[in-house]
Amino acid sequence: MPAFNYVAVDQNGSPSNGSVEAESQEQALALLGQRGLMVSEISPSQEAPTTGKSGGGATKKKKKGKKGLNIEIGGGPNSEDISIFTRQMATLVQAGLPLLRSLEVMTKQQEKKPKFKEMLEKISEKVSSGGNLSDGLATYPKTFDNLYVNMVRAGEAGGVLELVLDRLSQFQEKSIRTIKKVKSAMIYPSVIMFVAVVIVTLLMMVVVPQFEAIFQQMLRGAPLPGPTQIVINISELFSGHPILVLGGMGGTVFGLFMFRKTKKGSRVFDWLGLHVPAIRDVISKSNISRITRTFGTLLSSGVPILQALQITRDTLNNSYFAEAINNIHDSVRDGEAMATQMEREDVFPTMVSSMVEIGEETGELPAMLTRIADNYDEDVDNAVAGMVSLIEPVMIVFLAVVVGFIVIALFLPIVKIIETIGK
Repeated sequence: MPAFNYVAVDQNGSPSNGSVEAESQEQALALLGQRGLMVSEISPSQEAPTTGKSGGGATKKKKKGKKGLNIEIGGGPNSEDISIFTRQMATLVQAGLPLLRSLEVMTKQQEKKPKFKEMLEKISEKVSSGGNLSDGLATYPKTFDNLYVNMVRAGEAGGVLELVLDRLSQFQEKSIRTIKKVKSAMIYPSVIMFVAVVIVTLLMMVVVPQFEAIFQQMLRGAPLPGPTQIVINISELFSGHPILVLGGMGGTVFGLFMFRKTKKGSRVFDWLGLHVPAIRDVISKSNISRITRTFGTLLSSGVPILQALQITRDTLNNSYFAEAINNIHDSVRDGEAMATQMEREDVFPTMVSSMVEIGEETGELPAMLTRIADNYDEDVDNAVAGMVSLIEPVMIVFLAVVVGFIVIALFLPIVKIIETIGK
């Protein structure tokens, strides 16, 4: 049987490394998860298998594992599919249906989603062979993330799987609702921007060239006003080099997208998200809501506090909040209260750290974190509405200024022509 070298941390946050024997990398991850280890790196050991037969079997199994990963990458279930699956699983388990039977029922419902069905079939096989549900879920890390797997594992250990699944489904449903609200709120500003681009493009490529021909006939080479010359130069660029203009626009967008993927670029965008007036409230409050709800859900499900902080940190997209959670993790590991370090972090308001401190003192930290998350969910809705109400007039004014500048620039020569005719 092949061996795999790993680097991980245990539930207390202490580093751990070594090797484990397993038939595949997925099985190795599952075995390490059963030991309470969070794996950060894993790779096949360079040592050769003990026998040729074993080596051939290992190779075959490894290829099979890769096939499973390819299935997951090639269009697996989306977040709404997982949310529905979790809610229905919670309902079936709460109704007293055995876990394996519940999985079989859920598998039959996925006829229109063959890839998700294949995932559930393999998870059912693992459970039927004596494995835990969390072990089966861990073989699909891109579909069932660290948060999901560790909560299920904690629920299995505490004998409260149905309760954990219910909490997970509530968590996912609220996250999906928040994302949908933000997307729907951005539809109107996006439409305005699209209309603005279309109008300016039509003006530059159709209207301005016609005025330019009139000016050449009427003014007979006389110099044009500055604003008019600027508009005509831009129009000639649009009309004479449309591919260059479109390529420049597309290249700029693509360049920003690629810059966002770099470490430095991600840092810049994260900073802008926390400082640009129109969006900073949405970014800040949505991150605080996600942190408190994730952390509170993990704690109430029985996940150790240090492991819960690590999982919470890994679910964040903003590097400033991730650093803050990492600092809190280190301070808690060193024996300091969570609220003490939270007060030092600029990304957390005083109200949040004060409520966390009360939760620690009363022993009701999970409930307090959930209460904070509920409050901030409402604040996120208000912040999104405020952002949209601010963006709409700004974009309308921007459109009016651009179109107005073009119109004024085109009418300046007309005034000069009228004055010349009058003389």
